[in-house]
Amino acid sequence: MNIRPLYDRIVVRRREEETTTAGGIFLPGAAAEKSSAGVILAVGEGRILSNGDVRPLAVKVGDRVIFNKYAAEQNAISINGEELLVLGETDVLAVFED
Repeated sequence: MNIRPLYDRIVVRRREEETTTAGGIFLPGAAAEKSSAGVILAVGEGRILSNGDVRPLAVKVGDRVIFNKYAAEQNAISINGEELLVLGETDVLAVFED
C-alpha cells in the first residue's frame, strides 16, 4: 500500500468487528457494530503551526488506537478492496500501551 496522509492526518485499519456479545450471544453481520479501534498504518508530517513550524504527531505507525466513531463513518476509503480510515490526529481518543 502506498498512501501518505498529509499534515496531521493518519491512516487507520479498523479492528475486526465483534461477532458475539459479552454474554455469548452471536451477532449476525448486519447487527454487529463497527469497531472504534484500529492500528495506524501511516502518519503525516505533522500540524503546521501559525508561525510556520511543524509540530510532529503524538502517534506513530503501529500504534493501536481508539478513535471517534462518528468521524470514522465519514472518512472511510477503499484501497485494493480493503476499507481504511483517514482521520485527523484530533480524532484519536487514546493509544493502547502494552
